[in-house]
Amino acid sequence: MESDCLTPEWASQPCLMGIDEAGRGPVLGPMVYGCMYCPISYQSSLASLHFADSKTLKEEKREELYENLKLDNSLGWAVDVIDPRELSAKMLAKNKTNLNEISHNSAMGLIKRVLDMGVFLTEAYLDTVGDPEKYRIKLSERFPSIKFVVSKKADSLFPIVSGASIVAKVTRDRALREWLVEETGEDINRNFGSGYPGDPETKAWLVQHKHSVFGFPSLVRFSWGTCTTHLKGEVEVAWEADETEESGNGSNNKRQAKLSSFGFKTCEKRSEEIESSGKGRCKFFQARKIQQLTQF
Repeated sequence: MESDCLTPEWASQPCLMGIDEAGRGPVLGPMVYGCMYCPISYQSSLASLHFADSKTLKEEKREELYENLKLDNSLGWAVDVIDPRELSAKMLAKNKTNLNEISHNSAMGLIKRVLDMGVFLTEAYLDTVGDPEKYRIKLSERFPSIKFVVSKKADSLFPIVSGASIVAKVTRDRALREWLVEETGEDINRNFGSGYPGDPETKAWLVQHKHSVFGFPSLVRFSWGTCTTHLKGEVEVAWEADETEESGNGSNNKRQAKLSSFGFKTCEKRSEEIESSGKGRCKFFQARKIQQLTQF
């Protein structure tokens, strides 16, 4: 989570905050939550800053407004960049966390961060995620001292949310441009388009960078339905079931085939030789520097 770090001189004055996100829908890249806050006494001046919903602005204008707000001593900001791997892990875990809950937690994390800096927040405006009234109640129960306004299209209605929208959007755009591709052993290009599932360029990129066993590079959100569609018909991996868990559930008859049945060898000496030499290992593991464990 990033912010302008310093507690502003006006922190003890009653303040308002706007929160918005960027990158909720794309199949690749991070989702970014951004907030902007200022003294309530400065609220009337926000209109003169020409903030607007970031989706209605060209990239050059967003960048210009972002740099301007960073120089404004009457404004504070912070962002929470949620890695695509984190999104996938939470949404595909045994105890799943859906995207709405991830979004709520990110927004509440930003509020807590600014409060912990000593900023006297009394009002907060948010673009809704899910039912507006239920979301408002959830926020009010967590932060009872703050008045919350949760609305659809809040980024178009409230300048403080428009500013947060610009912070989130510019941060995500820069993150994608500067994204460090970890799979250095792969032939990966960056011509992935907008990242939205319906974008032909994004679709072509997904097809080009699909691995029959390991799926997609870590830039991609595996939890998106688009990925499931692309991976149909690829190699199916069967994992050896845990004996204790299986016997406890009384479902031994449903145990999956052991990995050895699929050509995986368990010879410790041979495994150590491969691991030490690096030969014979899939470049997927080599690129990520994943080591083989023989003891747990």
